[in-house]
Amino acid sequence: MDKNAKIYIAGHEGMVGSAIERKLFAAGYANLVSRTHAELDLTDQAAVTQFLQHEKPHYIFLAAGRVGGIHANNTYRAEFIYQNLMIEANIVHAAWQAGVRRLLFLGSSCIYPRDCPQPIKEDYLLSGPLEPTNEPYALAKIAGVKLCESYNFQYGTQYVSVMATNLYGPNDNYDLNNSHVLPALIQKVHEAKARSDKEFVVWGSGKPRREFLYVDDMADACVFLMEQGVSEGLFNVGTGQDVTIRELAETIMDVIGYRGQIIFDASKPDGTPRKLLNVDRMRDLGWQAGTSLQEGIAASYRDFLTRTKEGTH
Repeated sequence: MDKNAKIYIAGHEGMVGSAIERKLFAAGYANLVSRTHAELDLTDQAAVTQFLQHEKPHYIFLAAGRVGGIHANNTYRAEFIYQNLMIEANIVHAAWQAGVRRLLFLGSSCIYPRDCPQPIKEDYLLSGPLEPTNEPYALAKIAGVKLCESYNFQYGTQYVSVMATNLYGPNDNYDLNNSHVLPALIQKVHEAKARSDKEFVVWGSGKPRREFLYVDDMADACVFLMEQGVSEGLFNVGTGQDVTIRELAETIMDVIGYRGQIIFDASKPDGTPRKLLNVDRMRDLGWQAGTSLQEGIAASYRDFLTRTKEGTH
């Protein structure tokens, strides 16, 4: 990428978008374009078209979307499928109309079948049923992948899709009703320690295995793909390693310094039994994650303390 090229980051206020913005600034890219949700509603087709026709960026990072954990995905199913479909359809189509040749679409590992072989290869897409609790979100993200493929095929664009494993880090969402498992556990463990509780509750059995990627590593991978000139395809981005939810909770307890007991609430859903991405495609290109889980959680906890004023609301 040319350092002077105009770059639009859709979703720059979110966890992933803000990390991409930090990475681009640090790498010397100064001509960045962004709009808040109040300034530009990405579900409004006419507004998105007008914006991209006016700005005509050279590159787009499509990191905007409605996101959340199991509870949010399963509760707000209509919002999750509608908003994500509209955002990606509006931006991809308007990008092509505006002559934007290069775009990077960010999805999620939940696009893959619930029970597909592990580690998950990109080729496993659409090979089986999805996890029911987040099916609407997953379907929307699958549509985004196919949008990019279809516009590349028909119009010769260079739109790439990246599927992230479970992300965490600065600017995460710690709301227990809508957050993902790692930030939710940071909040729970912090509060348990602050109250001197002897135990705290974790949803599910603690047995599911999950892979976690520090968000700044994700941003690094996205910029890497753009800088390498990768023009098409689907790429998994992760660490290639996973842990059980129990092991995750114990690591967070260690970082925060809490010595209580974990109580597992088996009445709550576990979700997919295991989600570990095969990251050979990224490794073959010369990229791999650089932040360990312990290091990433420590950085996340520092961010949590800063953003929540020692965890109080």
